[in-house]
Amino acid sequence: MVKITFMGAGSTVFARNVLGDCMCTPSLWDAEIALYDIDKTRLEESEIILKAINKNVNFDRATIKTYLGVENRKEALRGANFVVNAIQVGGYDPCTIIDFEIPKKYGLKQTIADTLGIGGIMRGLRTIPVLRDFARDMEEVCPDALFLNYTNPMAILTGYMQRYTKIKTVGLCHSVQVCSEGLLKGLGMEDKLEGRTELIAGINHMAWLLELKDKDGNDLYPEIKKRAAEKNATEKHHDMVRYEYIKHLGYYCTESSEHNAEYNPFFIKSKYPELIDRFQIPLDEYPRRCIRQIEGWEKEKNDILQNGKITHERSHEYASYIMEAVVTNKPIKIGGNVLNTGLIDNLPADACVEVPCLVDGRGINPCHVGRLPVQLAGMNMTNINAQLMTIEAAVTKKREHIYQAAMLEPHTAAELSIDDIVKMCDELIEAHGDYMKEYR
Repeated sequence: MVKITFMGAGSTVFARNVLGDCMCTPSLWDAEIALYDIDKTRLEESEIILKAINKNVNFDRATIKTYLGVENRKEALRGANFVVNAIQVGGYDPCTIIDFEIPKKYGLKQTIADTLGIGGIMRGLRTIPVLRDFARDMEEVCPDALFLNYTNPMAILTGYMQRYTKIKTVGLCHSVQVCSEGLLKGLGMEDKLEGRTELIAGINHMAWLLELKDKDGNDLYPEIKKRAAEKNATEKHHDMVRYEYIKHLGYYCTESSEHNAEYNPFFIKSKYPELIDRFQIPLDEYPRRCIRQIEGWEKEKNDILQNGKITHERSHEYASYIMEAVVTNKPIKIGGNVLNTGLIDNLPADACVEVPCLVDGRGINPCHVGRLPVQLAGMNMTNINAQLMTIEAAVTKKREHIYQAAMLEPHTAAELSIDDIVKMCDELIEAHGDYMKEYR
């Protein structure tokens, strides 16, 4: 019997999607599912919803158990074959609020702040100590398990696990599998969807659609570039930042414009406030989402459960397909976040990169991509610099390394002086309290 442990099971909607997918997968039907969280109420809500899916979709073939609190974590992990990670350390209140409000005092504006930016750095620093504890427990009670990380900041957290623990780790993000489809639909090229081929590589949230061809092998980029330029010139829409990437860098990238607006020094600039409206950049978007989710959770929970009649269809999330491939030895291809063991020639070996991977009974097998176009590698490096420095700060626990991570972060560096970066970091560390106790 396969055992699947879900860390952060109180992330109910995501747990429903990933574990619901598993219950729609024949080789995983009879799995033991361990739900772990530190929030009693949310853990209970997830248990109710997942047991309903197990009954309605899987005829109660899976065994679902819950584990609450740090004292039960090791038992939740014991004997696991797969560990899915979806934790958020500190949650919306207080940590997300702090990550947005303190930088605002210094004139630093953000959209999502979960992957890069000063918010992404802080999130990484407070999450790595928790993952370190997970890894220690796993090394004792399930050393051969595959750790499927969905938590952001993806490259920082996955890179830490790959470099500083013995746990087999892959980072997963759904932006890869929806990238070219979203682009073609946005440009009115739906007729090119069927039979298309693509190559995507780079880093998480900034991987590049390097090739996109139709079913006959024709390059779609000339038409994409023409239509993207026309659309940005004639209408306002939600994907203007990435279309601007196509214009100036020559390629589209995987994650949304609202994310990518804060990964560079080009769009959110106090000196040019008109860029916010021009490129439809939703400042403070993530806090708004959190507020809506919190306010609407009871209704959403009831809608999901449907008086116990909830059902589920397998989604495009990679997790269940990876588990199936490992268990059955039937290979699949995914886009995975892995250590750059010579996979992208012009990015550093310490970087966590997002590349095509073959998955089979041997686990995750990354594919060699070669060199990225120089401008794309350069864009990636601006993010990798901050990612690697954040990992260094988490390992050394030196506050000056936190300052240096923020100094290397492109949006922060473009807006603030070094003195203000240091003051802001100090204020953030103090405000996060025990979540950042290792760095005091």
